[in-house]
Amino acid sequence: MTAVDHAPPYGGSETGFFERARTVAKPGFNRWLVPPAALAIHLSIGMAYALSVFWKPLAGAVPGGDSAACKSIGFFEMLTTTSCNWPVSSTVITFELGIVLLGISAALFGGWLERAGPRKAGLVAAACWGGGFLLSALAVNLHQLWMLYLGLGVFGGVGLGLGYISPVSTLIKWFPDRRGMATGMAIMGFGGGAMIGAPLANLLMSGGTVVPGLSVAGFKSASGQPGVAETFLALGFIYLVVMTIGALSYRVPPENWAPEGWIAPAKKSRFISSGDVHLDDAHKTLSFWMIWGVLFLNVTAGIAVLSIASPMLQEIFGGSLIGLAPGTTPTPAQVGAIAGVAAGFVGLLSLFNIGGRFFWASISDKIGRKATFFTFFLLGMVLYGATPTLASAGSKALFVAALCIILSMYGGGFATVPAYLADIFGTKFVGAIHGRLLTAWSLAGVAGSELIVHARQAAEHAGVPKTQVYNAVLYIMVGILALGFVCNLLVRPVHERWLMRKDERAGSLNQAGIAAARGQGVSAPNAGSVAGTSSQGIGLGGLTGAALIPWLIVAVPVAWGFYKALLSAAKILS
Repeated sequence: MTAVDHAPPYGGSETGFFERARTVAKPGFNRWLVPPAALAIHLSIGMAYALSVFWKPLAGAVPGGDSAACKSIGFFEMLTTTSCNWPVSSTVITFELGIVLLGISAALFGGWLERAGPRKAGLVAAACWGGGFLLSALAVNLHQLWMLYLGLGVFGGVGLGLGYISPVSTLIKWFPDRRGMATGMAIMGFGGGAMIGAPLANLLMSGGTVVPGLSVAGFKSASGQPGVAETFLALGFIYLVVMTIGALSYRVPPENWAPEGWIAPAKKSRFISSGDVHLDDAHKTLSFWMIWGVLFLNVTAGIAVLSIASPMLQEIFGGSLIGLAPGTTPTPAQVGAIAGVAAGFVGLLSLFNIGGRFFWASISDKIGRKATFFTFFLLGMVLYGATPTLASAGSKALFVAALCIILSMYGGGFATVPAYLADIFGTKFVGAIHGRLLTAWSLAGVAGSELIVHARQAAEHAGVPKTQVYNAVLYIMVGILALGFVCNLLVRPVHERWLMRKDERAGSLNQAGIAAARGQGVSAPNAGSVAGTSSQGIGLGGLTGAALIPWLIVAVPVAWGFYKALLSAAKILS
């Protein structure tokens, strides 16, 4: 899209089932039906945070695949070998690729999503994410690393990007009266996906108790190794179905819709802009890049730990996770039990990740987005600085508590950023602007993961004990968060020359007229007037009656994941 191509974002034929016009809500539609649809997609793609539970099983998938010859194999040869195991440093690239493609696809297709609507974007996301798992099942079965990268890395990454941004602008438009809460609802599912996915994957691979009195045998290969391929296959079909249902359930409000009787509040903060900035102009402002830096640095600090959470806990605390005395060599069965506790640790982190998204985003409605991020950076510096000491002291409870709080702020940052963007750039193009901002997540996904992997390898080569191999990178995170504090300090409302004029917002100008009109006037939806038009009988009702049913359906897997996370927490802290 060129600088003058400011076409209205909500076009499309009304005849096509997948067109945006067919998803516009009709009178009688309850806006509280939209969050469960968003959660169905985000709880699915949130499994990305739990992929670390597969790295250890994959590292031992080939019997005899850890020979001396395999240890000297090059990267490109590793892509196609069938006789050598994949080290964690190689498989974690799958996660990094997925995060990179998340940001790239969100940036590239954010404008298209605004025009095509969330239903079409959600269906493409379902095909890519579910299909990525199915292709990865074949990759594990054939032991082809390049195919794993293509499946969960490339196709999965595109599914992550489209699935992640599809509900953001939709829910912000449905809940202008609760902007922070809306973004929390839109994104909290992504954090909760691992809370469900980690124990589910472990259950599918190795078997275990679903709920008291109900156990499953789990998938096992002929050699007795966990059935990663079969697990990928099962998850692929599950996510494909669940995400498709969520995408087909999306509805969008009519243009200029507002909740019944709602009046936009008078502008209370100097950090809230008085109009909307066009997608093509947002990245030309300093505030965009400062918020980009805020997200990049906050994500780098959190994702460095999250991407390798399961192996980290196992290496720091080892057999003590299941009550073994120091120095005891665990049996194969005990190794599996330790891995199960570590998978539960990932789920526990996800519990705080999802809770933090809703909690901190809602808090930001009260204290402001800027103050919320200041809290993240200051408290994060204290906790990261203390974590190595807690690990060295063997204090599992305090170590886990510190990381849980850190992950709540990590998730809270994701949920608060869309509202931050809406404050600074307005709501009209917030979904697409958010998509472009997610390139910060892509770069952070690589930076954070690579930092902790290489720091770990360097420490091991230097002979550092396993309980201390992560100390250096945790201290580096303190400095990273300090830089984030500075970026947040520099965020300011955009100059009014970047704000769209009222007739441009309505899409009534032709392209040449819009180009000539840049910066000549402002629209002031936050100035205390009635927002938009009346509700037109759309969006009425609350969490009652039929609207409660999809919420209850979504609550079942969330409750199960919560139950499993609490069980794991009890094991970790005992």
